Amino acid sequence: MSVPQYEIKDINLASYGHKKIEWAYRNMPVLRAIEAELIEEQPFKGMKIAVSVHVEAKTACLARALSRGGAEVALTGCNPLSTQDDVAAALAESGMHVYTIHGDDEADYIKHLKMALDFGPDIVIDDGGDFCMLLHSDMKHLVPGIIGGCEETTTGVHRLEILKKEGKLSYPVIAVNDARCKHLFDNRFGTGQSVWTAIMATTNLVVAGKTVVVAGFGMCGKGVAMRAKGLGAKVIVTEIDPVKACEAIMEGYQVMTMDEAAPVGDVFVTVTGCKDVIVKRHFEQMKDGAICCNAGHFDCEVNIRDLSAIAKSQKELRNNIIGYELENGNTVCILAEGRLVNLASGDGHPVEIMDMSFALQAQSARYIAAYGKDLAIDVYQTPEVIDNRVAEILLATKNIKIDVLTPEQEKYINSWDF
Repeated sequence: MSVPQYEIKDINLASYGHKKIEWAYRNMPVLRAIEAELIEEQPFKGMKIAVSVHVEAKTACLARALSRGGAEVALTGCNPLSTQDDVAAALAESGMHVYTIHGDDEADYIKHLKMALDFGPDIVIDDGGDFCMLLHSDMKHLVPGIIGGCEETTTGVHRLEILKKEGKLSYPVIAVNDARCKHLFDNRFGTGQSVWTAIMATTNLVVAGKTVVVAGFGMCGKGVAMRAKGLGAKVIVTEIDPVKACEAIMEGYQVMTMDEAAPVGDVFVTVTGCKDVIVKRHFEQMKDGAICCNAGHFDCEVNIRDLSAIAKSQKELRNNIIGYELENGNTVCILAEGRLVNLASGDGHPVEIMDMSFALQAQSARYIAAYGKDLAIDVYQTPEVIDNRVAEILLATKNIKIDVLTPEQEKYINSWDF
């Protein structure tokens, strides 16, 4: 199927998009080092790569690195509210295939995903599994041409594991999300900072002294809770996993159910990857002015339909804040329509954090290009050599050295015989 080179909001927005991309690029030394290798080796020559990741400046740097490594790249979003139209315009002006517009409705969002796939990719880079969903449903005809894929986030890896378990997975995928240089830094430190940057910029309210309820204590939830505590908030954690709940207690947080937390929280942040974390009975118990937002990948954690059904009125209180007035007179405030708040209401993770994550993506795509045809269909961990290389390059950029095991030490730790 023939598709246009791009479908974006306005190509004339490109000027500021270029500035954003160059600012990110200058602060991504690890990706720059990997890009230099890609330029020299041209591992993607003759290949097409489709990328479904939040379309903003850091992602643009990844897309450019893949392109400079020989690939023809098609880029689309993975969330309708995270696309930055000026960045999309800058990439389109540079000759890249770009299909995304900020605020896409569901139909246009799916259409743009399909347009990015319609040019027939050899490799797919996913963030949340929307490409995967289409390639296992409406666009199965493209699967024979796909060498393999990479998945960026926890939600997408979870979807892949379900497909694998059910015997339905159609191509090999590297779970980039699970690399140590991804989940230890991106999920924890990236989410922790970017969520609070977005909340504070959107609300212009103080965090210190407030009671913050963090739903989910995985790597992302740990980051959100840690930064809330650092900003002076009292933090409550809700969990379904008893071990994670114990961990939260040991970190100094209160642990309770959402039913117990609903009447006492000032700010609620969901980070679970599940649906219906905050529903009708919780909204009905919340304080006047309670703020709810979501930092999970999909907009199903805070049930906006439940809230709309019990609200007697709703209105925009501030950009990206909708207030829902309930019958009891209290107003519940929803940020960014319940979508991924750090991207729908901010610029996403800090540049240096995504430098690590996208360096992993670029190297994982190179691995797929080289070995994908020989891989069995499975979900693979990021090769340790790739993970370590990212950390080594980052340390080198900071002129930091670490110790190296002596031969005697290596023998000691690799032997049962003392």
